[in-house]
Amino acid sequence: MGRKWNNIKEKKASKDANTSRIYAKFGREIYVVARQGEPDPELNQALKFVLERAKTYNVPKHIIDRAIEKAKGGSDENYDELRYEGFGPSGSMVIVDALTNNVNRTASEVRAAFGKNGGNMGVSGSVAYMFDATAVIGLEGKSEEEVLEILMEADVEVRDLIQEDEAVIVYAEPDQFHTVQQALKDAGISEFTVAELTMLPQNEVTLDADAQAQFEKMIDALEDLEDVKQVYHNVDLGE
Repeated sequence: MGRKWNNIKEKKASKDANTSRIYAKFGREIYVVARQGEPDPELNQALKFVLERAKTYNVPKHIIDRAIEKAKGGSDENYDELRYEGFGPSGSMVIVDALTNNVNRTASEVRAAFGKNGGNMGVSGSVAYMFDATAVIGLEGKSEEEVLEILMEADVEVRDLIQEDEAVIVYAEPDQFHTVQQALKDAGISEFTVAELTMLPQNEVTLDADAQAQFEKMIDALEDLEDVKQVYHNVDLGE
C-alpha cells in the first residue's frame, strides 16, 4: 500500500501554526452527519465514524460537543457533499471531497487551486475509477501477527495487514470499518493512530523533483481550502 498513514496525518496536523483549521473542518463535518441522522453516535454510524476519526486528530471535546448541540438545536445551515476529480503535473490524479454551503464558491476555489499549480479539473468519473474505497485502521502496541490473530479469531476478513514503522495498518472493505474496529476494541485496543475511510490509488506514480514540488504545492492549496474535507491522490511522495 505504501502510504505511510501516520506520517501523512502528522504532516497535515503540523502544516498549520495551530490546528484550528483542522478542528473547524471536523466541527462542520460532525454537525452535518449529526443533523442528517440521530445526534447519538450509538444510533448514527456515520457520526460514530467521524468521531472515531476526530479522535485520531485529537479534536477537543468542546468542539465535538458544540457541533452536536448545534445539530440538536435545529440549525437550518445546510451543506452539500461534493466530489471533484482532476489531474496534477505529469498526469498525476487527484480526488477532492468537499463539504460546502456555497457550491459555486467551492467549485471556483478548487478549480483555481488546480489551475494555479499545474493541474486541471476533470469531469466526474475521469479519475475515481483508478481508486478503491478502503477502510484504513492503524494501531500501535501490537505486532502484525497479534493483530492478524485477533481478526482471525473474530472471523473478520480484511484486504491487507502490514507493519509501518511502529504501527500495524489494517486495510479492509469500507463496510467492514466498524466490524474491524470493534474486533480490535474487544481485544482491549482502545487507541487508534489512524481511522479513515479513504480512496486508495490502484497504482502509485513517482514524479521528478520539480514536478513533485509543484504537486505538493497544489495539494497544500487544495487542503487549505475551508470547504475541502479530504484530498486523495496517486503520487508516491516518499513519506
